[in-house]
Order: sequence, then C-alpha cells, then structure tokens
Amino acid sequence: MQPYLLKEKQAYEAWREQKLNNYPKCADELIIELNNPINLVGNEIKALESTCSKTNMVIYRCNLGEHDGKLIVISLADQLGLNQLDANICADEDRISAIQDTAQNMAGQKIHYIPYTNKPLNWHTDGYYNSDEQRIHAFLMHCVRPASSGGENSYLDPEIAYILLRDENPDYISALMHDDVMMIPANEIDGKQIRPAQTGPVFFIETNSQALCMRYTARQRNIVWKQDKTVQDALAFLCEILQGSPYMFRYSLNAGEGVVCNNVLHN
Repeated sequence: MQPYLLKEKQAYEAWREQKLNNYPKCADELIIELNNPINLVGNEIKALESTCSKTNMVIYRCNLGEHDGKLIVISLADQLGLNQLDANICADEDRISAIQDTAQNMAGQKIHYIPYTNKPLNWHTDGYYNSDEQRIHAFLMHCVRPASSGGENSYLDPEIAYILLRDENPDYISALMHDDVMMIPANEIDGKQIRPAQTGPVFFIETNSQALCMRYTARQRNIVWKQDKTVQDALAFLCEILQGSPYMFRYSLNAGEGVVCNNVLHN
C-alpha cells in the first residue's frame, strides 16, 4: 500500500501514526557525535541513518582536527551514499558550493543569488528549479565557520508538511501533486539563458524509491503558481505552517557541525 495516495486511507493512517509517534521536539535530539568524520564506524552510520529515517534529517557534530571542510564534506557524503553531485552554476570545480557572503568582493555571478550574500533566505527545498533529471533528493551542509551574527536555520520535514496539509484538507494534497502547479521561469543573465523554465508539482512520489518528495519555494518573485482556488488556499495554509509549526527545528550550526537530509524544507 502507498500511504501518500489519497485513496489509501488506511495505509495513510498507519503511516501517519508511526511517523508522529515519539517525533523529536527540538533540534538537540537530532545531534549525532562523530569521532572521526573521515572514517565513520558502524554504530555512527547506523545512528545517522536511524535519525534521518525518522525526521528526514540529522545533525552531526565532529572534531575538525587537521581536516579541511571540503575533505570532511567529500568523505562524509561518500560514506553515506551521496556521490552524485549537482553541478550547479555557482559550485566550484569539485561541485561543492561554498556558501558565504561573496557580494562584498563582487565574485562574478554569485552576487546575483541570495545564498552568496548576507540577506536572509526564505523557505525552500534545494533544486526546486531543476529539471526532473536533475532533481535534488538529498544534501549535506557543513559549517566550517559560523556567521558572526545570525545564521540560524529552520527546518521542516516535508512528510510533516504533507501530514499537516492532508489533515487540514485532502484536496490540498491533490492540488499540489498536479504537474502544472509551480512554474519557475527561465533564468537569464545579461540576455543569456542559463536555465530553461521548469514546471512541476510540489509533492511527488519518486519512481525508484517510492519516497515522498517535495519541491517548493516561498519566494515571491520569478515564480508562477497555478491560478486555482484550492492551490492558492493550500499555499496559504503551507505559509501558516512555515510561520511556526511545533514540528519545526531551529538550529545555528557551529564549526564542525553539519546537516544531512533528504532535501527538507529550510530557510
């Protein structure tokens, strides 16, 4: 039975009960201590996977030692099976993105994008503008040095967002699963198209894993939502959820800490 299909009510109720049972109440409950991120031991991998299977995310804490940040990222990702990296246009040659304020030194095209400034990021999942073939299913975010001020992240498990929306009105889920709900216009810089327009659903079931996935952005500009009352009502309710759900996790990463997740909502 597929609990994410509206017709499978019994399967949904069983999955929902299991999902919400003993769900963590704060980010501190998601932290796993790692002795050596370059060489994880079996119980550490099991703990990371177990926590992530419950909440779709886990926070790790490790001693930086003599290892630089990129070595930790590459090694951790490889050990956890994250070995297909997205070559986004702002990534370095190794396909790893250094998320820092580069606007001060006018670092090329990165200045066009909010993550490379000191401006706040709105709610989103990564790669919501990507094609189906380049969907982002998971990411690892590692902190080399914390922000001098600010820098707190908020996270929400997409499966929790799905439950809250479905419990409020199952029609919200039906509307947000349509293939024409959310359109991101083409990305053009100086008259050159960097990426074509992308249209797709908010919630979808990944073909191979049968996992529930989400693509979403709360940004107001350069996004076109389907002009349908149920869609608009669903988006309004999702905005309410993102303004302060008890299932939301808030955390400021310190040096040597990071997040591994199944592309959860974050800001």
